[in-house]
Amino acid sequence: MIDGTCHCQRIHWTFDGLPDGATACNCTVCRRYGVLWIYDYEGERIRVSGATQAYVRGTSIEFHFCPVCGCMAFWRAQRLDAKGRRRIAVNVRLSEPEQVGAIPIDHFDGLDTFEDLPRDGRCVADYWA
Repeated sequence: MIDGTCHCQRIHWTFDGLPDGATACNCTVCRRYGVLWIYDYEGERIRVSGATQAYVRGTSIEFHFCPVCGCMAFWRAQRLDAKGRRRIAVNVRLSEPEQVGAIPIDHFDGLDTFEDLPRDGRCVADYWA
């Protein structure tokens, strides 16, 4: 299990298991937040606790952050998928480095093509070096 907290520890999340990768997205929002996302579904492998504030982008996604310390904690889809699940991604940068350092980085072009890009061999620890 991986866990993460905002700086003031009012928001906490857990990820059950080990993700295949952490996504670095270059969209207009993610590049400003400087986040690395790990994904699943709310209430399945990801659980979040604590009061947040949200920036709602359009009609599809909410970015949740701590109203006290300002850390970006997670994003959540506004709509359920066809199976009745809600997609969610937590910010792995809120984890301790030893928990997540070896997770490979996946690159996503959320700015232009909306496609996955090839892995370049870097992992989360490389983003902290």
